[in-house]
Amino acid sequence: MRRAEKAHRAGQILDDLYPEQPIPLDHIDPYTLLVAVMLSARTTDKKVNEVTPALFAAADTPERMAELEVDEIHGIIREIGLAPTKARNLRRMAEQIVADGDGVRPDWEFLESLAGVGHKTAGVLMAQAFGVPAFPVDTHIHRLATRWGLSDGRNVVQTERDLKAVFPEDTWVRRHLQIIYFGREHCPALRHDLTECPICSWAATKKRIREEMGV
Repeated sequence: MRRAEKAHRAGQILDDLYPEQPIPLDHIDPYTLLVAVMLSARTTDKKVNEVTPALFAAADTPERMAELEVDEIHGIIREIGLAPTKARNLRRMAEQIVADGDGVRPDWEFLESLAGVGHKTAGVLMAQAFGVPAFPVDTHIHRLATRWGLSDGRNVVQTERDLKAVFPEDTWVRRHLQIIYFGREHCPALRHDLTECPICSWAATKKRIREEMGV
C-alpha cells in the first residue's frame, strides 16, 4: 500500500475516533499556550496543567512574567522536568516579547527567535492558537509515522516533510492532535501489540511487527 493510501485510510480512522480535538494544555490565550507548550517538553500534559494555574496566577502576561525573578518562576514550576532551564527561558522569552512590542503573533521567524522556542513549539502555537496550517512533529508523532510507514523515521524534520506530503494541508492542524491522542490511547511506545492496533495492524510492515514484538 502506498503512503498516500495509508494516510487516507488512517485519516478516516482518526476522524471517526476524534471528530473533536480539544487542545490538551490548559491556557487562556496565545501567550499562555506558548508558555504551556514550552513547559511540556519532557513532561506530561497532566503535570503541566497541574503547575500552570499557579504560574498564570502570578504571571499571565509577558509583562508580569518579566517582572518575576528566575528563582520565583523556578519555585512555581519546580516539579516540571528541566525546570531550571525552563524558568530562565520563560523570563528571557517574556523580556523579548515585551521589547518587541507586538505581542505573540503568527510569525514563524519571530516565534522561533524566542528563548526556548524551537520549530516544533512554534508549530504547535501556529496551529493551535492561530489556525495556521502546520504539522508539528514531536517524538510521539515521529514514532507513529514510522510505525505506519508514512516516513522512514530518519529524523523529525524528515517526518514533518513526509507527513505534509501525504496529508492534505487543510487537515494538518487536526491530524497533529488526532495522532497525539491516538498514540496515547491506542499506540503506546512500549508493550504494544501492533496486530491489535486499529492502524498498525494493517499499516505496519510484517518486518516492523516482528521487530517490535520480538518475533
